[in-house]
Amino acid sequence: MMDTWQKLATLAEDSRYDLACACATDPREHRRRKVDGTWLYPVPLASGGYGVMLKTLLSNACSSDCRYCPLRCDGISERCSLTPDETARIFMEHLKKQWLLGIFLSSGIIGTADRTMERLTATAELLRKKYRYRGYIHLKIIPGASEAAIHRALQLASAVSLNIEAPGERYFSRLSSYKQFDRDIVRPLKYIAGETAPGNQFARIKCTTQFIVGAAGENDRDIMRYTSAIYERLRFKRVYFSAYQPPPGGLAEPDTRSEFILSNNERLTREHRLYQADFLLRQYHFQKEELLFDRDGNFDLTRDPKRAWADAHPEEFPIRINHADREMLLRIPGIGPIYAARIVRQRRSARISTLETIGLRGKAAQEAQKYIDFC
Repeated sequence: MMDTWQKLATLAEDSRYDLACACATDPREHRRRKVDGTWLYPVPLASGGYGVMLKTLLSNACSSDCRYCPLRCDGISERCSLTPDETARIFMEHLKKQWLLGIFLSSGIIGTADRTMERLTATAELLRKKYRYRGYIHLKIIPGASEAAIHRALQLASAVSLNIEAPGERYFSRLSSYKQFDRDIVRPLKYIAGETAPGNQFARIKCTTQFIVGAAGENDRDIMRYTSAIYERLRFKRVYFSAYQPPPGGLAEPDTRSEFILSNNERLTREHRLYQADFLLRQYHFQKEELLFDRDGNFDLTRDPKRAWADAHPEEFPIRINHADREMLLRIPGIGPIYAARIVRQRRSARISTLETIGLRGKAAQEAQKYIDFC
């Protein structure tokens, strides 16, 4: 029989199937594993820099049959669970050994969604009340959770997330017969959005969601259509994308749709393209209609989405870097918000004649050079 620390090592290891942060381009954003088997996840701090967060499941037993997940009900994983008291105590012991930003709690579905939510919120309540912990707690909302269960989670958490998994019922139905898209995903997502809307009681709560990319044969156009709606209608803070990686015991029969002709590296490149497109929507003021897809509705794996847009609009280039407004500067491949701000600031005092003036060098500078004019 496993002791508490052995269970934690197993459950923390199984939490890796929630792959947020897998596509990070900055080494500081990559998760790292401790010698005791637990995972620490980096989280950007509002004041700058990064903190680390302990992440674990309460249980890897699950009633669901998600085809992409090795922890599904007919999977072969070694099953174990932690009680709320064990989880809270272990976290506080970790906290004594090193500074942690907080804890990320998730779980397989233990019987029912609300039964699982009771264990998640009981853990958070122990941390808040018994241990007087006032730090960061991220709770996963279990698909199908009731409004009462979600409300209790919002009372205790600093952040919540519920994975949308796929862009719509047509694709979602290929992943699970246990869960229903409208009942178990859309309904709770809308409830969370309403409760956390500006001016409401839980407006301070950060809300996120995630797609499992490629498990249902969906295309990028549909993913980005849903992503745009999540930002515009639900006002969620972030959308994450995790490339489906067929594990041992994963899909019994590989899907014949387009995603499964991609290599492992191509799947990760596809994930990266989705993050780049997401950044265009959130930070570069692109409209979803401006994103370009191939005839199958997917991004070009050989070019990032901004470069694809630039190459499709030669009439907009070259951009006069000493005169263009910030919005047009952000359309230049290789130029992001930081460098656009430097350009605007620098040219107030002196004309820009080289990208080295703003500190842009290397590959990004070579890319940008093709699309700008210094006159």
